[in-house]
Amino acid sequence: MGADAADLRWLEAAARLAARGMPLSHPNPAVGAIVVRDGRVIGRGWTQPGGRPHAEAMALASAGDASGATLYVTLEPCAHVSPRGPACADLVAAAGLARVVVGQGDPDPRTAGQGLARLRAAGVAAELVAAPACADSLAGYLTRTRLGRPAVTLKLALSLDGALALGSGESQWLTGPVARAHTHAQRARADAILVGGGTLRADRPRLDVRLPGLAERSPARWVLTRGTAPDGWTAVPEPTAILGLGTAQNLFVEGGAQTAAAFLAADLVDRLLIYRAPIVIGGGRPGVADLGLTSLAAAHGRWREVDRRTLGSDRLEVYERTRNT
Repeated sequence: MGADAADLRWLEAAARLAARGMPLSHPNPAVGAIVVRDGRVIGRGWTQPGGRPHAEAMALASAGDASGATLYVTLEPCAHVSPRGPACADLVAAAGLARVVVGQGDPDPRTAGQGLARLRAAGVAAELVAAPACADSLAGYLTRTRLGRPAVTLKLALSLDGALALGSGESQWLTGPVARAHTHAQRARADAILVGGGTLRADRPRLDVRLPGLAERSPARWVLTRGTAPDGWTAVPEPTAILGLGTAQNLFVEGGAQTAAAFLAADLVDRLLIYRAPIVIGGGRPGVADLGLTSLAAAHGRWREVDRRTLGSDRLEVYERTRNT
């Protein structure tokens, strides 16, 4: 039996569940899993802090008896045994499931198709479905595995005329409390957060998560500087230095204009979050510095809008970089 609309809905639900594991599942990807029998959820799980137990193990333990049920999981069950636990493909194969639906194949060569093959060899109907919600939820892990760097989200808070501050530099507060709370929720999904050296010196930002119950999800603090970083910070000498730097899967870049331009010019931004306040500043400081473009043609066709919503009196626009690979 092939995947249908119901399969995609369950995979989308599993992807939303996976968000509960971000970023505490690091260095493992945040995966979500749901066990369904006769249209009813009998088990669910997500990757636990530190990466273990995996989502599949949590979901199967929650279900108890999973015989004859369907497991929906956002990422292909791992096929390699780790000192920290068994291969999920073996665990899933022994659960008596009738069917397993996977929303994203695992590019890790230790699994890469072998997890699905092992399930099929055990007599389980295992299917790989192209589920955009699952790929989106795993963007950091997929980018890290394929490109050796974290997925980069650039956040910009702007006036209607594209300024991030008054000419004097005053920027608190450009957007309202709802938009700022949304920003903190986005921070809570990142492994690391980065600002420029100028922002660090001028504002001394805390860069923590100030939402009730989410303080433990405050990301590591990085600063774009060729100098020495303060205690508790990591110095990143240039945008390309994020390649191979640590194991962060999701990097949140908050500014300012020179830092935004540096990451954009290096083509390292995968997602744009633009918070627009309903104000016109006139003569303010631009949100992005000069990118060095020599023609408008070079600016077109690079971004696609994937979301737009109202946050209090402000507006959020979300764009993803269009890439061939």
